[in-house]
Amino acid sequence: MNIFSTSLGGLDLLASAVLVLDVQGRITFANAAAENLLESSFKLLHTQRMADLFVNGDKLATIFKQAQQHQFYEKREDLFLERAGGRLPLQVNMIVTTLDDPENPLLIELRENDQQLKLDREERLLGQTQANKELIRNLAHEIKNPLGGIRGAAQLLEMELPDRHLKELREYTQVIIKESDRLQTLVDRLLAPHRRPHIVGDVNIHEVFERVRSLIVAEFPHGLTIKRDYDLSLPEFRGDKEQLIQAVLNIAHNAAQALASRREQGDAEIIFRSRILRSVTIAKVRYRLALDLHIIDNGPGIPAELKDRIFYPLVSGREGGSGLGLTLAQTFVQQHMGVIECDSRPGHTDFHILIALP
Repeated sequence: MNIFSTSLGGLDLLASAVLVLDVQGRITFANAAAENLLESSFKLLHTQRMADLFVNGDKLATIFKQAQQHQFYEKREDLFLERAGGRLPLQVNMIVTTLDDPENPLLIELRENDQQLKLDREERLLGQTQANKELIRNLAHEIKNPLGGIRGAAQLLEMELPDRHLKELREYTQVIIKESDRLQTLVDRLLAPHRRPHIVGDVNIHEVFERVRSLIVAEFPHGLTIKRDYDLSLPEFRGDKEQLIQAVLNIAHNAAQALASRREQGDAEIIFRSRILRSVTIAKVRYRLALDLHIIDNGPGIPAELKDRIFYPLVSGREGGSGLGLTLAQTFVQQHMGVIECDSRPGHTDFHILIALP
């Protein structure tokens, strides 16, 4: 970071995104909030022309040119900025201010119009997940004990059946036993996050992505492309690698299954994206750094009637689905001081994972 950027270090404390541009419109400074908003580190943003970050960046270029021609000292404007790569557009209020610096003449401030809505949604999601977790645990324990008794009674009944009726009646006792075993498996999956010890070690998130990628490619070898969009500068962190693999796998596997028609056409696509965010609030706690992970697919999207319930247990948009994959993924991520959010529309579904780095 140069001396100019260092002198602006205090701007990292601001909640709004602040950038400084040189005479060519290239980024010479970006605070932590700007890195978060643009989903990219300053290392990647440095020397890029800000107008080039957006599909409709020509409008930005025009405003910046007007500022350098001293047509205004300060300008405020609401903008809808389209981004490439299937990422959601930004709806922001932009303030452009001219600076008395011939090399870095422009200061840009961006504020998301829906920032408060996002915070409210995250808080509601965390509360909902906690309530679901308690409900699942209590319900599973209530089911588990009588279920064992039902299975045991069916086995004893089968042993007591007279030989002359054994063949025709054994069919019914076997139905009871097999269905009891199926429900037992379901209960075990519901209780899995609370039973399994948290095995903590050093985790490289890209190793997690690569492991999941190999599993998905092995199961769906045709018609599906998995793209990598990694920030290789991300640090290792302490966590349970197997839990994180399971969380990412549950999301990616759902995506691959939802892409069935596109796989047949040969244009199914999943993107694994990793970035770092600074000054992030998760569950009302402020963290200096957080992993910003995305699993994006170009499938049909999540049905509107399920969007608000996809993390509920036993809710599935797929016939034959258990409805536990996303519930378990959310639980595993929350155990790592994180949260999963989802934004979905036809042709673009983005599961966004935030994991705090203490």
